Amino acid sequence: MTAQALVFFILAFVSIASAILMITRANPVKSAIFLIVNFLSLSILYLTLSAQFIAIIQVLVYAGAIMVLFVFVIMLLNLQDEKRLSDRFDVRRLIAFVIVLLVFAEIAFGLGKSVSGRFLKPAENSVEIGKIEFIGEKLFTNYILPFEITSLILIVAIVGAIVLAKRKFE
Repeated sequence: MTAQALVFFILAFVSIASAILMITRANPVKSAIFLIVNFLSLSILYLTLSAQFIAIIQVLVYAGAIMVLFVFVIMLLNLQDEKRLSDRFDVRRLIAFVIVLLVFAEIAFGLGKSVSGRFLKPAENSVEIGKIEFIGEKLFTNYILPFEITSLILIVAIVGAIVLAKRKFE
C-alpha cells in the first residue's frame, strides 16, 4: 500500500467518523465543530485525488460561508432545553433505520462490483481533470447553458429576497 493510499484511507475514516459524531451529538455547537472537521478532511481528501479546485471551493464555501451561517442560526435559536428536542422511538425512526441499512448495503454492493470492474481505474489525464483550467474550459464550453440557467435562478432568488425584505419593513 502506497503512502497516498494510506493517507486516503485515514482521511476517509476521519470523514466518516466526524460525520457520525456530527449527527449523534445533542449539542448543536459540537455538531457544528464535527461538521467543520468533516469539511476539512474532505477537502484534504480532494487534494489527494488531484482535485485542487474542488478542495479550495470546499474550504471557502462550505467550511467558511456555510459554517458561519450554521453558527449564526445556532446562536439565534438559543436552544436552552435540549430534552425538548429529543424524540421518542416511533415507526418513522425504524423505517429510516431500515432505509439507511439498505443504502449502505447498496453502497457496499457497488464498491464490491467496482473493485473488480473498471470504475477504480484512473483516467488517462486524471491530474488534468482536477485543475482549474480544465473545469473552466468545460464550464464555459460544454456546460454554458446550465451555468447561465443557474445564474439566472440565483438572480431571481436574490431579487425575490429583496422584495420580501422590503415588503416586511413597509
